[in-house]
Amino acid sequence: MTNNFLYFRIMEARTEHQIVRHYQAFYSFTVSMGIGLVALVLFWILYYRGGFAWQSNPNQEFYWHPFLMILGLVFIYSQSMLCYRSLRNVQKKTLKIIHATLHFLAFGMSVIGLKAVFDSHNLKNTPNLYSLHSWIGLVTVIIFAAQFLGGFTSFLYPGLSSAFRKAILPVHTSFGIGCFTLVIVTAMTGLTEKVLWTLTDSYSKYPSEGDSSEMESLYKNEIIQYFTKALYELVGDRIEKKDWK
Repeated sequence: MTNNFLYFRIMEARTEHQIVRHYQAFYSFTVSMGIGLVALVLFWILYYRGGFAWQSNPNQEFYWHPFLMILGLVFIYSQSMLCYRSLRNVQKKTLKIIHATLHFLAFGMSVIGLKAVFDSHNLKNTPNLYSLHSWIGLVTVIIFAAQFLGGFTSFLYPGLSSAFRKAILPVHTSFGIGCFTLVIVTAMTGLTEKVLWTLTDSYSKYPSEGDSSEMESLYKNEIIQYFTKALYELVGDRIEKKDWK
């Protein structure tokens, strides 16, 4: 009986080790893909669209918006959710701080990104919030802010009772994944909107950029692939995440 018990424990440990190795390899690939996505957007802005500026040049100030939204709400936000799985050996309190810090960075970038796009409209007397992308994006940022504030006060400081944290944990995680999905939808509609704006006479100034629809397809493909892999790691992988309570 003892030998059988030890055998099953050894096999269980081996299985868990293989699952962790599989997850770490898949996670490393996902991170590399996310970094590649951010680098691709940065390259597009710097090489093809003339780089960044602030209020002195509203047209170039706009490009802070897609860059910071992709960096903050797509890449950093996803990493803040995945840290409970990817950093399994880190203490729970430290994980909460890492999770909250990454959320705070993502939120800060989204605020700057929103200011950039509002400035680029206001300084040119262009209407705000007139497209589907605008309203989906605004709702997404509001949900993200509420999710961050609720999670911070419930799980980190001042923190609620253990029973209450346990009860709201499924709601917190579901809203987090739902908000991340909204982020991707917002990015998709934003790319489509940008292509429609770009298809004007001024587009002839950028002949080396290639067909705008091809660029749109490339970015969308990268975002969808990153989203799919991150979502699989959040809800589909067998590795156990740290207790969030």
